[in-house]
Amino acid sequence: MRSILYFLKEALLNSKKNFGTTFGAVVTIFLSLLVIGVFMVTSLIIDRVVQGVESQVSISIFLADEATTSDITALQTYIASMPEVASVQHINKETALEHFKEMVSPEIAEQLNGNPLPASLEIELSDPSAIQNVADLIMAHSAYVRVIDNPTQPADSIRYGQQIVERLFVLTDTIRLVCMALVVMLIFVALIFINNTIRLAIMARRKEIAIMRLVGASNGFIRGPFVMEGALQALVGAGFAILCVSLLVGYFLPQVNSLISWLPIDYTNMHLWQVYLILVGIGLLIGLFGSMWAMRRYLKV
Repeated sequence: MRSILYFLKEALLNSKKNFGTTFGAVVTIFLSLLVIGVFMVTSLIIDRVVQGVESQVSISIFLADEATTSDITALQTYIASMPEVASVQHINKETALEHFKEMVSPEIAEQLNGNPLPASLEIELSDPSAIQNVADLIMAHSAYVRVIDNPTQPADSIRYGQQIVERLFVLTDTIRLVCMALVVMLIFVALIFINNTIRLAIMARRKEIAIMRLVGASNGFIRGPFVMEGALQALVGAGFAILCVSLLVGYFLPQVNSLISWLPIDYTNMHLWQVYLILVGIGLLIGLFGSMWAMRRYLKV
């Protein structure tokens, strides 16, 4: 316990003596962890948005008015047997017209002459990532061409949101790659700052370290204050990063959610405490590794 208090006292004194470099190390660690924290929270939100979009992805097959009940039933049974399909619902022309009237204004609905809307099969998937494979299997079935409303162009009678999901995945992957590159760069800069801070501390205490060697102090006792200094810098930087992430989630996200209400952002129950623990752990790793790197180069004990 006395050794820990001694390490803490010496670390604080060294930080005060080299305030400029210590401040730079803390700020760099803070920025690195802030980017990591924002990246993690953004990844959680993006995953939820993608899951929400995927859950709404469905396949619609437009049926011809003259399609026979037996062919429709055969195709519906075949689709329902697929493991990736959660449900298949047959929507007749009357139901389709009612749904259309609910979505548009009464003025537009009154302009309709009769019922121009086709019947359809609405397919919900249990595995949205398999939507392209399911669509290909449906179009390959022999009953498909016999029931669709445009047999000369079979691909025009089926609609699904594969392109939307693919674009979302491309966007999220790009965001993740950019954030990861920025995080790696900032962590490298943080290590350099910590290395310089510890180097200056070692140079300032070189006479004291020489005396400690002469009186038989252990290597761990000599290195302790420098390890503690790196850990303190990391903890302070992590604390500021956690505070900023909390403010962003608490105040910034609700504002964003209100601006893009058409795309609800679910940021509740995200277990932010896990994000905070990861930030503290990464910060300590940066601080300890930076300290050990500096001691290995400049402190030969």
